[in-house]
Amino acid sequence: VGDKVMVLARSGLWQEVVNVPVSQTFPMPEGMSFEEAAALLVNYITAYMILFDFGNLRPNQSVLIHMAAGGVGTAAIQLCKTVENVTIFGTASASKHESLKESGVTHPIDYRTMDYAEEVRKISPKGSVDVVLDPLGGSDTSKGFNLLKPMGKLITYGVANLLTGQKKNLVAMAKTWWNQFSINALQLLHHNKAVCGYHLGYMDEEFELVGGVVAKLVNLYNQGKIKPKIDSVWPFDQVADAMRQMQEKKNVGKVILVPEAPKEESKKEEN
Repeated sequence: VGDKVMVLARSGLWQEVVNVPVSQTFPMPEGMSFEEAAALLVNYITAYMILFDFGNLRPNQSVLIHMAAGGVGTAAIQLCKTVENVTIFGTASASKHESLKESGVTHPIDYRTMDYAEEVRKISPKGSVDVVLDPLGGSDTSKGFNLLKPMGKLITYGVANLLTGQKKNLVAMAKTWWNQFSINALQLLHHNKAVCGYHLGYMDEEFELVGGVVAKLVNLYNQGKIKPKIDSVWPFDQVADAMRQMQEKKNVGKVILVPEAPKEESKKEEN
């Protein structure tokens, strides 16, 4: 009772009071803020398991990270930096490139004005990469698969292409579904490549597996090797603005919701 903890839950956390099983709670490291704790688990567990458990990332390899300025993207960049001499290609809009370079992205690519696959082929020695992190789905999964080196791995963990704005776009959904990458086991045999799927929400029962990853992440945090990047903090009554920040792709790092406005802002309002 009274311990500060980070929690994992598939949904229902945009509330002041929540109930979660004890197996989905983890003690917060000393010195970590609640905002950092909220930004850590989902993004860093996802990035860690994708890069190391599925991706088997090793020194001198190359990685393509889509949405590199988002929550999982920034976590993945920091984790790549814990491995020697990893080349990182990161897609993001041009305004975020400076910040990406500072955080360790070797080659930021503006997906809005360039074809990222062509850019990787131009820059990479063999025109390919060892690991592709794919949160996009649709035709981008095929593009990613074609960019893999022999023994390369593509890990798909989302379908961001379904979301094109504030409202559901049925045309975009149909197009993404139609263009969804499909390959059978026999075809894979000839490519010497791997395709993996990851969804942390369906790891509910894997307490030991997830707990082991959290222990490694806490260790990396305590060593100063990872630190959640927080874009902005919003009180619950500004949830629409917080969502807009993401929908308009303005965020670099994690958008955090808190029950009430941070104290500094409240003081300013009083003054």
